[in-house]
Amino acid sequence: MSTWAVPGYTESLELGSGASGRVVLAVHQETGVPVAVKYLSEALCTRAGFVRDFRTEARLLGDLDSPYVAGLYEYVESPGGAAIVMELVDGVSLRTLLARQGPLEPEAALVVLKGSLLGLADAHRVGVVHRDYKPENVLVTPDGASKLVDFGIAVDAGTGAGVAGTPSYMAPEQWTGAPASPAADVYAATATFFECLTGHKPYSGQNLAELALQHVDSPVPAEEAPEQVRSLVLRGLAKSPEERPAHAEEFVTELEAAAGAAYGPEWEERGRGRLAALVALLPLLLPSARSSPRTTTDTARTVLRQNPGFSWTQWRPTLSGMLVSGGALLLALVLAYGVDHRADSAQQAAQAVATTLVPPGVTQDVTAPTASGHPSKSPTATGSPSLSPSGRPSTGSGLPSVPASASASASAPSQEPTTGGTTEAAPTTTPPSAPAAPAVKDVAVSAFQQTGPSSATATITVTTDGTGPVSIMVAWYTSNIYGPLGTPDGASQSFSRSGATQYTFTVDHTFQGAGCYWAVQATTTPASADGGASQQLLTRQCEIR
Repeated sequence: MSTWAVPGYTESLELGSGASGRVVLAVHQETGVPVAVKYLSEALCTRAGFVRDFRTEARLLGDLDSPYVAGLYEYVESPGGAAIVMELVDGVSLRTLLARQGPLEPEAALVVLKGSLLGLADAHRVGVVHRDYKPENVLVTPDGASKLVDFGIAVDAGTGAGVAGTPSYMAPEQWTGAPASPAADVYAATATFFECLTGHKPYSGQNLAELALQHVDSPVPAEEAPEQVRSLVLRGLAKSPEERPAHAEEFVTELEAAAGAAYGPEWEERGRGRLAALVALLPLLLPSARSSPRTTTDTARTVLRQNPGFSWTQWRPTLSGMLVSGGALLLALVLAYGVDHRADSAQQAAQAVATTLVPPGVTQDVTAPTASGHPSKSPTATGSPSLSPSGRPSTGSGLPSVPASASASASAPSQEPTTGGTTEAAPTTTPPSAPAAPAVKDVAVSAFQQTGPSSATATITVTTDGTGPVSIMVAWYTSNIYGPLGTPDGASQSFSRSGATQYTFTVDHTFQGAGCYWAVQATTTPASADGGASQQLLTRQCEIR
């Protein structure tokens, strides 16, 4: 695992991870402000399309100034890696809330929908389409408010960005590769609203082709929602984008009218109170309740100051006109093979943000994110994978060690300059030696639960006696007998961690094999004293009701 970290911040623990990276909790050293740092994975840092997407995400976040969207502090990029420093939202994901507490009462669901729509409205106002709205990307805070996070596959409105999104929430036009529009975000928000009300997604196709056809052709299941809000479900899940509200702001107006008529003028206050009560039942899941020993960071940094003359470049694939079946096939290929459709554009790779590179062994001055030395906003933790034409989930990750990095000022993400960035040389330093491998004291598997007909999630916690590197292997099994792990299901997953004495992260798996029992097992290298940990569950399709 790479030990590169954003200079100027002290990291404590991992908040989430996925195939494209990880998000860590950190503190700005100069001001003490907690932040979330989203790292692009080491493997993807060498692939120009992914770096370009990551930089675009930062640029889009920098354009947004909304109380309903987790804000950007700064974007840091170097030849060795890239990271987005974001506002830390002290909340739990809507996905976690639904998994732990079940469907929401209508007033609470309306409050979540309204907050999300207001965040989308601010994005739509500056021409940004999120494209990946889902419960994983909504964080609910202890006061019942919500914030929208993870703009990993967001694009400018009107962009022909191909088939992208999370299948269960994709609008019909997203499956065909139509240009991105705010109406698609309205559809995804309504699909999530439906799930909040009923406890399940609007459509439950067993494969991508079936799911695509259901979104395009099947009737809207509005009768499953409470009668008072069925009109909102029908409007937001309309098959044609022309039949939906054109922008999220328009839908907010309709929502407020329907909610007021159905539940009275105090509906929002009651809904927020209910959400706050539900979050209060999960206090240990809040970032503010979690802590871990400090980690080490590199000291090399190149500060790139914002210049209005800087320009951004963005690669835009053109897949418009794709048939629904073609869209489903593309998504299936992405899932099965991780096809990188942007790799063909490697010759057009975007250059590193900094035009001045630092020679090995030279460190550079670190300036505060703002003139006052205080981040202008604070980050979010997200970790649920979503599909894009490049096949990457919309999460962040760790980066390789490098002698220098580049950073933008806090007011906006760093941009590709038309003139060189500013660097200041500092005395040569000797990097600390790598810590020895620690002893693993404990491995735990918790929160193992079924999330779909063939999918499950689990939380892995590893505790060590030192901050040296440790590898964690996660394997999945199916069986028709309770007790034995059974038959391995798919390839095992491997994770490398270092810099702390406890690591907690969530893993997801889609099961291929049949069996009434699913199991997950976590082991480590160095091996733990107990040999690892495992959990088994009885799947819903085999439960006796």
